[in-house]
Amino acid sequence: MSDLLAISGARIFDGHRWHDDAALLVEFGQVCGILRADAVPANSSTVQLGGGIVAPGFIDLQVNGGGGVLFNNNPTVDSIRTICAAHAQFGTTALLPTLITDTPEINIAALAAGKAAMDQAVPGFLGLHLEGPHLSLARKGTHDPALIRPMDDADLARIITARADLPNLLVTVAAETVTPSQIQALTDAGIIVSIGHSDATLATANAAFSAGASMATHLFNAMSQLGNREPGVVGAVLTNDSVHAGLIADGIHVHPASIEIALRAKTGPGRVFLVTDAMSQTGTDLTMLTLNGRTITRAGGALRLADGTLAGADLDMIDAVEFMHSRIGLPFEEALRMASLYPAQAMGLDAEFGHLRPGAIASFLHLSDSHQVRATWIGGAEVWRA
Repeated sequence: MSDLLAISGARIFDGHRWHDDAALLVEFGQVCGILRADAVPANSSTVQLGGGIVAPGFIDLQVNGGGGVLFNNNPTVDSIRTICAAHAQFGTTALLPTLITDTPEINIAALAAGKAAMDQAVPGFLGLHLEGPHLSLARKGTHDPALIRPMDDADLARIITARADLPNLLVTVAAETVTPSQIQALTDAGIIVSIGHSDATLATANAAFSAGASMATHLFNAMSQLGNREPGVVGAVLTNDSVHAGLIADGIHVHPASIEIALRAKTGPGRVFLVTDAMSQTGTDLTMLTLNGRTITRAGGALRLADGTLAGADLDMIDAVEFMHSRIGLPFEEALRMASLYPAQAMGLDAEFGHLRPGAIASFLHLSDSHQVRATWIGGAEVWRA
């Protein structure tokens, strides 16, 4: 069998523009190019899709769980494998398993699981996201306040050391509880720093961005809001062109009008990108979850603690894309970019991820004409089919 694979019979979106009557050519897990359907090399193995859309695989930078597994509750490589497989059926081909604020012991186990996932080349594993514990109590959201604490020298050293064992590492911190010098040390070590669960002023948030933080975690949620006299973290994000921002697009976490305001403000190079903030329910019919010993109920399209606090999101990436297209009114290709190209750019990985141009990792999905995921490929290998 030839190592050359041609994907044909569907309209192709390469992350930048559309291609009709074309074929996607893949070899050794990378994209070779997009060529006319009648120019496919004779020695290639051809997959005929019979309509629909081929698009870059989705990249999710905030995934707490999936397939019945919550990373906090079982921080192992097997959990990472289960989570990645659960999200692949919704078009996600690269993700960051996300650890919500927990004990030092759980943090250490999560970092070890991430190293094992890298060593074992788990399909879809992109690295880790540590969301806490160095956050603001005033904006704790669902994070356990008993586990939130300042970053000390040992924490900083442990995170920096872990970066060498991971392909990518994203850390969410509050701008007022982690110092600019600590942020600079993290970014100097190749770690992406995101500001979230923060009650900081505009000036404090901007100091964090000046120190190297380049992202905001779930924009609008768990952060100081835009006010007439104090613009807060939201104001800092929306007025800083270089800052990228994750967004939970489910119509529950953020009002559609606020989403539209953010999109008008963020014109690049920093962009708004989609995250699911998914918990263990993705790909299952679970209605009850647990986190740090607390019960989370799944109902009405949301996940909530007993007091009504939102606890992650009951969302998958294709539904987030469709929300941005159908409810917000974005062109479908722009909604696709928010789930693929823009998160890749936010992580500095857009040379190989988020598009289907030559040299890219051949991770992509097949959508029906009604935007249902029909199949998913990671690194040129099919990993899921409806």
